[in-house]
Amino acid sequence: MNYKMMGRFHALILAILAFFMIPALIISLVGGTAKTTMAFAASMALTAAVAVLLARISRGAKRDFYIREGLICVGSSWIVISFFGCLPFWLSGEIPSFLDALFEMVSGFTTTGASVIANVEGLSRGVLYWRSFSHWLGGMGVLVFLLALLPPGGRNEGFTMHLFRAESPGPEVGKLVPSLRKTARVLYLTYIALTVSNLIFLLIGGMPLFDAICTAFGTAGTGGFGIKNDSLASYSPYLQNVTTVFMLLFGINFGCYYLLLLGKLKNVFRDEELRLYIGVVVCAVTLIAFNTRHLFSSLGETVRHAAFQVATIVTTTGFATTDFDLWPTFSKTVLVLLMVIGACAGSTGGGMKCSRVLLLLKNLKRNITRILQPSRVQVIRVNGKTVDEQVVSNTGAYLAAYVILLIASTLLLAIDGHSFETNFTAALAAMNNIGPGLDAVGPTCNYTVFSPLSKIVLILDMLAGRLEIFPILILFNPRAWRKK
Repeated sequence: MNYKMMGRFHALILAILAFFMIPALIISLVGGTAKTTMAFAASMALTAAVAVLLARISRGAKRDFYIREGLICVGSSWIVISFFGCLPFWLSGEIPSFLDALFEMVSGFTTTGASVIANVEGLSRGVLYWRSFSHWLGGMGVLVFLLALLPPGGRNEGFTMHLFRAESPGPEVGKLVPSLRKTARVLYLTYIALTVSNLIFLLIGGMPLFDAICTAFGTAGTGGFGIKNDSLASYSPYLQNVTTVFMLLFGINFGCYYLLLLGKLKNVFRDEELRLYIGVVVCAVTLIAFNTRHLFSSLGETVRHAAFQVATIVTTTGFATTDFDLWPTFSKTVLVLLMVIGACAGSTGGGMKCSRVLLLLKNLKRNITRILQPSRVQVIRVNGKTVDEQVVSNTGAYLAAYVILLIASTLLLAIDGHSFETNFTAALAAMNNIGPGLDAVGPTCNYTVFSPLSKIVLILDMLAGRLEIFPILILFNPRAWRKK
């Protein structure tokens, strides 16, 4: 186990985290309280000090870095940044409980949007900004950002792929361009361009600058932390529609945008995952609009709310314009199914991912064919390319781990005595990085109803969901920490 190399990466990540606290510190200094300003200053100083200490300890680290180190480094680094990232919440006293502050920060970095704060509008602007920015930073991935900054050269190629593979969502990770560093840069430039575009459209609609920045961060990271108690319900229909469109755009595989830049339109339109994603969204909006028509005054309003809620759930963003917990059972069932499916691989959205659903359906079809025609050799193809059998096997393993973790989490949450609907949808929302569930954790409620044990379970669920389960599970495997 290359502990020094892992320490080097943790030092770099903490240095980046301390640097990104600067805008929140400035906002607190200009329009916040002295206590909040001191909280950010102290958090930055402590984070930077630990980064310097780790950098000194890890001097002379060997560059032998394999998949085991990559998985452990990714899993542990997300826990570390959540621990240091929550310090401003706790030190400022705006979230008095350290566990609650940690829950809020994990929810931010994993782009879940589940909150333990009852009165969001009572928070200072610095804290509100930091909450929302955590979505943006966690949406594409902290280590992907780090990889984009790494200097070019073969010395880095030995370990960067392991980090990239462990943090990137989806069943299979590939490079958009030959260099992994350039791939990370392409992803982040696309991410920034979409975020700025979203911000511009929000400003055109009359949204205040601070509100627009925080909303754009939450939309880009598909996180869902709002800066108002009613999320986006009090904003104009135009602003809600803009958010709907951009939530769906951020739920698309970023590789499709790269293909568009290259002028390969046919490849984009032939993408099976994209077609499944669009088909799921259109069907869900149609079904929910038909089922909830009687709840709204016009067809346009019905479609607007249906489209918004479908977009916010399928992309696992978690914003809300209405209390969908009051919708008919059929519509709520559709939303729960969307929680599981999620967005596209290679996007900032969570969930199981449309690519995995596609692989599972194709594998199911192949197995049925094998039963009927045992001698027939059949491979699985996606977009005309043969899928490696190891990828298919890993998808099955992911599904098994997903179901087991969901069942175990629901059972542990049941100790608190809440309804099954509350416990199941809370675990589902945490694992799929959505935020709101149903009943006691619906869009107008929060997660303060849970005990400390349940919050710890949900914290682990959020981390496991964001990192595709295995980087978190491997942290609890003693064999992973052995030298050989």
